[in-house]
Amino acid sequence: MTDGSGRAAFPPAPTGLGALSASEIVAGYRRRAFTPRDVVDDTIAALQATDEACNAVVTPMYEQARAEADRLTREMRSGEARGPLAGVPVTIKDLVYVAGVPAYAGSPMNRGFVPEADAAVVSALRASGAIITCKTTTCESGYKLTADSPVTGITRNPWNAGRTSGGSSGGAAAGVAAGCGPIAIGTDGVGSIRVPSSFCGVFGLKPTFGLVPRSPGFSPPSWASLAHTGPITRTVADAALTLGIIAGYDLRDAASLPVSPRRFDTHGASLDGIRIGASADFGYAAVSPDVRAAFDKALSILDSCGAQVTRDDPGLDPGILEHTLKPIAFTEQAAAVSTKTAADLASSEPDYRDVIAAGRNYTGTDYIEASYRRGQARNAFLKLFERVDALVTPTVAVTAFEAGQIGVGTIDGSKVDPHLGWSPFTWPINLAGLPAATLPCGFDRDGMPIGLQVIAPWLDEPTIFRIAAAFEQAQPWAKFWPPLALC
Repeated sequence: MTDGSGRAAFPPAPTGLGALSASEIVAGYRRRAFTPRDVVDDTIAALQATDEACNAVVTPMYEQARAEADRLTREMRSGEARGPLAGVPVTIKDLVYVAGVPAYAGSPMNRGFVPEADAAVVSALRASGAIITCKTTTCESGYKLTADSPVTGITRNPWNAGRTSGGSSGGAAAGVAAGCGPIAIGTDGVGSIRVPSSFCGVFGLKPTFGLVPRSPGFSPPSWASLAHTGPITRTVADAALTLGIIAGYDLRDAASLPVSPRRFDTHGASLDGIRIGASADFGYAAVSPDVRAAFDKALSILDSCGAQVTRDDPGLDPGILEHTLKPIAFTEQAAAVSTKTAADLASSEPDYRDVIAAGRNYTGTDYIEASYRRGQARNAFLKLFERVDALVTPTVAVTAFEAGQIGVGTIDGSKVDPHLGWSPFTWPINLAGLPAATLPCGFDRDGMPIGLQVIAPWLDEPTIFRIAAAFEQAQPWAKFWPPLALC
């Protein structure tokens, strides 16, 4: 994988232990090459440097992490430590509850709120031996695709601090990209795992809706029928390992799927016989030339891996943003703060207040009609997956734009909705509840990362991992590090 900037070389890999993959950390413990305290100390140093440069951390949990690392170090020395992620540092997005730790969710209204219980995903990670190092930044209530908020300010991209990290899981993606631990937990209502992962040049997975439970804590309950929880990592194997730990049935979440625990294999490198549909624009979306060029190159790589690649798309309604997504998403956002007054919202961002006002203006009929159209979109994907095993698209139509902006209003001369129109490939997948991942596939002329989105049928995460692992083997993106990873 090369960039389009003419740059001769990328910075060398960071030397800190926090830049290792989870599998490398676990292997190092087995060899007694280092201890959990060594890993946590290096990871905290990287988090502090990255936070200073990029503003990625909301609430540090460094003392708790050091204490847990010391406990695990003692257990490893006596042969007692157990768990597939024992001693591996993990960060948690601030929309997800960690017991006893503030959960601002990017909102001034949540100052002083401290949840009493861990979210199910946090409980699962703790049970696996993972060490939580911090809560990471998000925009207010996850309402937009950057991580800027009135609570934390602007979150920046480790590839270029003048650019956005994307969001709303922006702190999570920036931290992983900069070598602040191998695993971050993000959430995704309209693209909030995949957009920042694409912008920051890492792997991000939105699982099938309901595969990873959200209860008992996800604050606030915005994007109620759209939001997924999933991992952000540097390698496909780490994401597969993490998903196997956090996926599972939880009766407390009404959307949780009663599926048996699974492990996900990432060892197969051949794509022989797999049918991949490819769409550069869904037939109607504006896409930047650099993104199109990287997408076309990615298709040739998939072809060289043995896949049968054909141009195809689900045939979505070009008006799906205005007629389907917004009536659902904005209404659910408004419902999440239905008890709040204008005074409560006074400290919120004007754009967030606009979304709430729009949501309150939709009627129940508008919401139900949009739900019918949502069903039509889902059926379009059902028919598509009769023809192909997976669909690939660009992850985002642009690369990371100026930090502090909500989005871009023009792409390659075409006007787009500045809030969501520049990410036309992510939120239709949330409407359908499908699993999707983004993997790095190149760089634009300024050296900013570009992502390839891989979408599979419901509960077919194994196909995503198969395609991503083959692409990763052909184009090993984890060797590329952003300049700010050396802070």
